[in-house]
Amino acid sequence: MGKLKKAAVQMESPKRTEASFVLGRSGFAKISAVEGLKVTAAMEAEFREFDRKGLSPSERRAAIARKYGSTR
Repeated sequence: MGKLKKAAVQMESPKRTEASFVLGRSGFAKISAVEGLKVTAAMEAEFREFDRKGLSPSERRAAIARKYGSTR
């Protein structure tokens, strides 16, 4: 019997798409609690204000960085 050689098949990789995942406030609060962090009433009010103003995610991050970021 002769030896059979398997043909090398090169499969095309699936196209990677940029996927995003949005973590809601409830999920964020639960994860934070595990790490010993608690969302304060002031922070909740600030998040509601972001919603009222209709800020984009990047605008929200910038506002938080301005308020809580270090000035080093």
